[in-house]
Amino acid sequence: MRHVDLIEDIRPVSDFRSRTAELIGRVTERRRPLVLTQHGRSAVVVLDVNEYQALIDRLELLEDLTASEADLREGRTVSHGKAKRELLARTSR
Repeated sequence: MRHVDLIEDIRPVSDFRSRTAELIGRVTERRRPLVLTQHGRSAVVVLDVNEYQALIDRLELLEDLTASEADLREGRTVSHGKAKRELLARTSR
């Protein structure tokens, strides 16, 4: 995902309301999020669905890696040979 352009990618909700189709098209085309403000403060982010899915996928991978690192640190591991034997035993049932 590309970074927010502080000049073009921050808009008030009122601007979004009046130019919804155009601004959604811009988000999709440029693959940059659009930050909407309300009363002068950041309120929500509009993000292309493909960019959102990519973020979710990366987050899930990061969570898996973090859990794996914790397992390694705590000694919750199984050798490759043992894992293979256990898996083969399950599939032969």
